[in-house]
Amino acid sequence: MVAVGALRDHLLRARLAGTVATAREVSLRSYRAFAARDPRVLIGIDPQRPWAPRDLIELMADRCGVSADPRHTSGQDVIDPERTLAALDAFAERLAGVARRRGSVLFGTGHPHRLLGFYAALADALSAAGCAVLTPAQGHRVDILTQFGLRTHNLDYVRGVALIREGGAERPGGAPGAHTHSPLPVRLALAAAAEAGGSLPDLVIGDHGWVCGAGQLGFEAIGLADTDDPALFVGQAEGSVAVVVPLDDGVRAASYRPLARYVLNRACLSQ
Repeated sequence: MVAVGALRDHLLRARLAGTVATAREVSLRSYRAFAARDPRVLIGIDPQRPWAPRDLIELMADRCGVSADPRHTSGQDVIDPERTLAALDAFAERLAGVARRRGSVLFGTGHPHRLLGFYAALADALSAAGCAVLTPAQGHRVDILTQFGLRTHNLDYVRGVALIREGGAERPGGAPGAHTHSPLPVRLALAAAAEAGGSLPDLVIGDHGWVCGAGQLGFEAIGLADTDDPALFVGQAEGSVAVVVPLDDGVRAASYRPLARYVLNRACLSQ
């Protein structure tokens, strides 16, 4: 069991919250790109209304605790640990809900090197509770436009968590794959599940395009997001994303283990 005070201390010590590694300049650049509707930053969300950079700064100040001053243009971003803790509690409530009804769950990450272990712990616990952890479109090809051009990837699952690998780069089931913000993998997975006539997820859990892409299609979606990923918070503000936990999504993988223990305990899913 992880106590709230101990977890707050861990968030600050690991720089998951408090002063984080994400630079203010990077976040502001993302807000400008989102306001211009750059699909690389929308990552699957189709905003219902215009969002100016100032609107996004105000939203992120409210949801994350970053500076609300648009004149603050340099230095490191700050995440309020109290907002992170409150969002983790809401995240745990969604886990508990899907576990009670033994629903179907789809996990996916664009940060496999950092967050795979966090999601895998949740997948193990939900599976033990009687939930179906879905793995549609295993091995299917997905072409994603990157800064280096169009790249061919394959959809894979590791411990029930979807990720993408560059075509032929790694054997299935091996080490974590590629970093991506794209919503294309979740669209592929959901389309394959629908075409197969099997279960569709009652809950999608992940980050980046996995959350935004699923939420935009009407699926209940929850996940984690850094201060330079405004799309998830816009989705939450507009009602297409259920829960977003503000934290640094690029620290050491081991630093997320206490968070997994905390939410599983709050959801009464500790094994």
